[in-house]
Amino acid sequence: MKIMITGGAGFIGSNFVHHLCESEDYEVLVLDKLTYAGDMENLKEVRDKIEFVKGDIADEELVSKIMKDCDMVVNFAAETHVDRSIEDPGVFVKTDVIGTYNLLENVRKYDVERYLQISTDEVYGSIESGSFTEENNLDPSSPYSASKAGGDLLVGAYWRTYNTPIIITRSSNNFGPRQYPEKLIPLFIMNAMQDKSLPVYGDGKNVRDWIYVMDNCQGIETALLKGKLGEVYNIGGGNEKNNLEITHLILELVNKPESLITFVEDRLGHDRRYSLDSTKTRKLGWKPQFSFEEALKETVEWYKENYSRYL
Repeated sequence: MKIMITGGAGFIGSNFVHHLCESEDYEVLVLDKLTYAGDMENLKEVRDKIEFVKGDIADEELVSKIMKDCDMVVNFAAETHVDRSIEDPGVFVKTDVIGTYNLLENVRKYDVERYLQISTDEVYGSIESGSFTEENNLDPSSPYSASKAGGDLLVGAYWRTYNTPIIITRSSNNFGPRQYPEKLIPLFIMNAMQDKSLPVYGDGKNVRDWIYVMDNCQGIETALLKGKLGEVYNIGGGNEKNNLEITHLILELVNKPESLITFVEDRLGHDRRYSLDSTKTRKLGWKPQFSFEEALKETVEWYKENYSRYL
């Protein structure tokens, strides 16, 4: 089975490629633009097991050329950092919407068996209590989440209009190895190791549901192989913690003082709480395998061992 992984040199994508390469069932083709967040170092251990193409999912000619003999496509390629989306929304629209459109057109063209769109809990917006199910309306708050929601809606429309064989997964906040240190956990690990300040937005009480990246990879594969076409599947870790709690845990693991914490002006449109109901995905036979505490400890150790990569 030949499977095309877009964005496969990025954080979640590269971990998914590593996961697939543990099996002999897949022939893996990776397409990645290699922006600041995509790094061939993320694939060095599996480089001889995959085919790699450097390129943009919005490049019509390139995508058409390399997708023609693929059985499945999993689209991780995306601009994902909220702060960057506030500064330059157009880049996000091009990749997350136009790029998705280009992939969908070629999925139709070549009768690809399954297309899986990787999305995020952020498309639902903020929720004060309870958890979002797949039936909730989309209510994005940032240009990033709006561009991802736009891509999701386009994917759903292709299912309804053309019967394109699609599935969407929406995961909670991922953490783990190979994540570029701009998101909270890797940024704070790297800053703490360098005795730099840890900038906490607002009062630090914004809540996120955290999932270890390899648990998400298992959930994605489960949805890809066992999910029903046309459906959305939430993949949450069940580890709700506010940003200040995460900050204290990191400082404890890195053995650095709390005096490194600096409270800064809150981000524009900062959602207060995300929470996913993953019952639908669990019914496919998936559940998280890693405890949050052990996974965070392993993540800190990985950044200690790979510290020089991000200097």
